[in-house]
Amino acid sequence: MDTPTQRTLKVGKATIGLVGLDIALNKALAENISPEDAAEFLYRAIQGQNYIPDGLAEDYRRALEREYRRLLGEEQEADQDLTIRIFGTGCISCNGLRDAVIDAMMQAGVAADIHMIHDPDEIGRHGITATPALMINGQVKIAGIHPTPVQLKEWLLEAAGENP
Repeated sequence: MDTPTQRTLKVGKATIGLVGLDIALNKALAENISPEDAAEFLYRAIQGQNYIPDGLAEDYRRALEREYRRLLGEEQEADQDLTIRIFGTGCISCNGLRDAVIDAMMQAGVAADIHMIHDPDEIGRHGITATPALMINGQVKIAGIHPTPVQLKEWLLEAAGENP
């Protein structure tokens, strides 16, 4: 039996940790559920294990559908916000990349949501073949090796729409 793990999802302006979302997403993908039906399927799958504030059910459904569409490759990172994903097993090297990204963000003066992705299925869905890997706004920047601090800062400024 799969053990539910926490996965983050952007709901409105907040990034929320949801238990069991990975399992629900994998089931929806395996059953080839349409994106429109996936919102309700995913919502029902997670609502028993997670606190969902009154009045925000529709926001959660929209966020769940958006995440499902993203996994299907139908929707790119549409947010104006900077989104960083670090793929890996949670090892020292992956955590070191996260720390380097945070340092570069401070130097560049930019803010971003950072998501650590440990699920091997999701890593594979993104075409990542070596870890740690860094994705900024949906674009893989590097995999298998650590970038230099200068590279990180340039990538962050470029993604934020500023000149490095």
